[in-house]
Amino acid sequence: MSSFKQRIMIIAGEASGDLHGAHLVKAMRALNPHLDFFGIGGSALRHAGVQIRVDNSQIAVVGISEALSRLNAIHRALRLAKQDLRKIRPALLILIDFPDFNLRVAATAKKLGVPVMYYISPQVWAWRSGRVKKIKELIDHMAVIFSFEVDYYRDSNVPVTFVGHPLLDDMGTKPGGKKIEDLGDTGFLIGLLPGSRNSEVMRLLPIMVKVAEILSERIEGMRFAIPLASSVHRGLAEEIVQGARAKLLILPDRLQDVLSEAKLVVTASGTVTLQAAMAGTPMIIVYKVSPLSYWIGKRLIRVKHIGLANLVSGRAIVPELIQHDASPEKIARQALQMLRDGNMLAEMQQQLRGVAQRLGAPGASKRAAEVAMNLL
Repeated sequence: MSSFKQRIMIIAGEASGDLHGAHLVKAMRALNPHLDFFGIGGSALRHAGVQIRVDNSQIAVVGISEALSRLNAIHRALRLAKQDLRKIRPALLILIDFPDFNLRVAATAKKLGVPVMYYISPQVWAWRSGRVKKIKELIDHMAVIFSFEVDYYRDSNVPVTFVGHPLLDDMGTKPGGKKIEDLGDTGFLIGLLPGSRNSEVMRLLPIMVKVAEILSERIEGMRFAIPLASSVHRGLAEEIVQGARAKLLILPDRLQDVLSEAKLVVTASGTVTLQAAMAGTPMIIVYKVSPLSYWIGKRLIRVKHIGLANLVSGRAIVPELIQHDASPEKIARQALQMLRDGNMLAEMQQQLRGVAQRLGAPGASKRAAEVAMNLL
């Protein structure tokens, strides 16, 4: 095999994409060690040996209001990405989710003749379906992680491969079930999962702390754990939980331990709901964005549910408390109902097993790597 290094550009604008991108990079290097990666990402891609040109913590946003507040950083990152494409002319551009940014980069790649693989599709089936036309024009191949996405793209004559969900690979590489002794071993453990972005944590964690205080007053001995994502500043979370009237502890990077032991988790929407589903952990999905983002979203979103666990199952198996319903009192009321009804928890666990089965077989990263290698 030639020792010539092919340069590949990869862009993962968010924490979950960073993790999945790292697995993809490792799988591609297993097929060809003579690959050199650079682009936009976070700690996972950096540890996988990718030269990070822009850290994705500078550009990850939730909602319209936050995007407006970070426009300068986003525009700088976009300019740099386009400059790198023109200067380096990589053998392949890999885009992971983050569509508003990534499709603009794809347009430049198309003009330069750089092949583009999109890994983890934008949720065009949920909102802004008109993006499929742009994807057809700009993307050489879609590697999708949900089986229902295949027909959506095939109907529009977009080259597509279902690779399965990369979380199945990640769950297999992380040890889980280490007992959480930091909070003692009496009473229910409840997980509080406020998201992977600082902005999400600022909006959701104060609500979750109040939920913990309400539940602590109602059920004696309750314990609460926050398995803080590595992409979130710990100091921010510590400031929010300071003085809380509940037995609560921040546990960075111990999501699997918390999911394994928790009786219930209160979680932001997103990838973490699938992680909870695969662990069989009952959950309540909560979410709150700015009034402007909510107003716009209500008019654009075409699906009934926002939680991935519900979307994959095709029905509401997990309660969702969104925006005005995401109050501490309503969340605590739902949690108490579930904790006091063993049949409700058992039924949800059974339904969550069905979600895990719908995600496909392990090996998503390897299958996505094979799609990418075929484009080189």
